[in-house]
Amino acid sequence: MMDKILLDVQNLSVAFPSRHGTVYPVNDVSFTIKHGEIIGFVGESGAGKSMTGAAIINLLDSPGYISHGKIIFNNNDITHYAQTLRGKNIGMIFQDPLTSLNPLLTVGEQLVETIMFHHRDMTYSHAFQQAKLALKEVGIDPNRYDSYPHQFSGGMRQRIVIALALAPKPDLIIADEPTTALDVSVQAQILELLRQLCQQHGTAVILITHDMGVISETTDRMAVLYAGKIVEIGKTEEVLQYPKHPYTKGLIASTPLINDTSVNDQLYQIDGAMPRLDALPNGCAFQPRCPNVMDKCRVETADLINNHVRCWLYE
Repeated sequence: MMDKILLDVQNLSVAFPSRHGTVYPVNDVSFTIKHGEIIGFVGESGAGKSMTGAAIINLLDSPGYISHGKIIFNNNDITHYAQTLRGKNIGMIFQDPLTSLNPLLTVGEQLVETIMFHHRDMTYSHAFQQAKLALKEVGIDPNRYDSYPHQFSGGMRQRIVIALALAPKPDLIIADEPTTALDVSVQAQILELLRQLCQQHGTAVILITHDMGVISETTDRMAVLYAGKIVEIGKTEEVLQYPKHPYTKGLIASTPLINDTSVNDQLYQIDGAMPRLDALPNGCAFQPRCPNVMDKCRVETADLINNHVRCWLYE
């Protein structure tokens, strides 16, 4: 079961028409994820990470739409009706837990409401017990069932959001920057909790982040996105130890090391900035910032070579 492909995204593109032409924040993205696996999406702001997650669960804001590709979930094509699977089959954890929770309802009421909505044949008393169990699983005293969201700290609210996402027992969770607003120690606890719970339930996770530390500690595989495209994908350990794409190398080099005692050396910085979607350069989108740029890079974009890296250096 753990080796079975749960989600197969094939050549996914998302289009946004505008007065100045159509832009593609997600452009020809393909990847798979297996049951119980955690894959990380990493890249700068505007790389297309969150938009890819939104497209999978069909949470695109108008006028955005899926212009090309397929999303296969449990062997079913859900490209244009993924909204029917939200919650029960595909859960979502958003960046800010306070805005994800209803301030007028206790956390227990919100858990019961979520459980009963996705399991309509369940009695209230059974849902009540499941809600208390869900709180216990994420390390919160079940006696806090009647507490309101504002009575919890940021880390505890994030635990509640994880409990809400896991309560319907989905096969896949999309976690969009779930620990950005938390301090480092709480962040580590939340990520470890998410990983443990997903292993227990066999739930797969797409973890969207800009933090290489989070990627290295939490994920099994990782995909590096730039200007709407996957530029490198593979097992996390292999990509971090032996990065191939110049952009991946730049992201890793710009991450501070915990055991680095030097005070004079500056962190590496990738020159330039992510291009606007309506002003993408010719050829490879990264070529204006790339230290290894070749003439071919300015004319044509490489495919994913060996399904691993999108760069002419490895043609």
